[in-house]
Amino acid sequence: MADFDNRLARATTATAGYDAGLRAHMLRIYNYMAGALALTGTVAYAVANTPVLLNLFYHQVMTAQGIAVAPTILGYVVMFAPLALVFLLSFRIQQMSMGSAQLTFWAYAAMVGASLASIFLLFDLGSIATTFFVTAATFGAMSLYGYTTARDLTGMGNFLFMGLIGVVIASLANMFFQSAAMNFAISVIGVLVFTGLTAWDTQKIKQYYYAVGSDGTMAGKAAIMGALALYLDFLNIFLFLLRFMGNRR
Repeated sequence: MADFDNRLARATTATAGYDAGLRAHMLRIYNYMAGALALTGTVAYAVANTPVLLNLFYHQVMTAQGIAVAPTILGYVVMFAPLALVFLLSFRIQQMSMGSAQLTFWAYAAMVGASLASIFLLFDLGSIATTFFVTAATFGAMSLYGYTTARDLTGMGNFLFMGLIGVVIASLANMFFQSAAMNFAISVIGVLVFTGLTAWDTQKIKQYYYAVGSDGTMAGKAAIMGALALYLDFLNIFLFLLRFMGNRR
């Protein structure tokens, strides 16, 4: 009986340790993500409101609808360089030092900020703020669901990934068709896809933690990759919502 009680006590202690470790791990991920979003927003606002920086990345062009902004060569660099950094982190993070992984993550967030400066030129600041808070509420609710649900979201994740591919293909096609109706549909579907992916990614982060535990370097790199996944979910929900919630200048 005493031996059973000892085993039960050890199991309870181990479970409590895992729960505390998981909470600390998730808090670390959310802090990384929040820091990256803050850096992205700061850089975007600074570029949009500093003429010297703005001219490095964008120039104004006349269209049938009025004045628009178009990327310069450097603007195209900061648009596509983040994609390269995502691939670098995805495929090489295990070979990178923790410091290099963190530097790459922050460089990615800063470059995304520079590439998104145009939203401050195209949309009213109030509508940007409103969209951000709606995004934060949506993201928070879905991430909490992914963290607490006992339901296996693997099947939903596979379905959402197919939806994501469809959104990408439709977005590329609409670059040529320029259909307002298609743009609206893509925005709605994009919001739904990335809202679902928020729950799926959160659950996946939780499951990965239980697989690898709190091992120092491995857990640290897992936190960066988890933050990157949730950052992308949040950012895409925000950008898709902004398409039909934002008031254009």
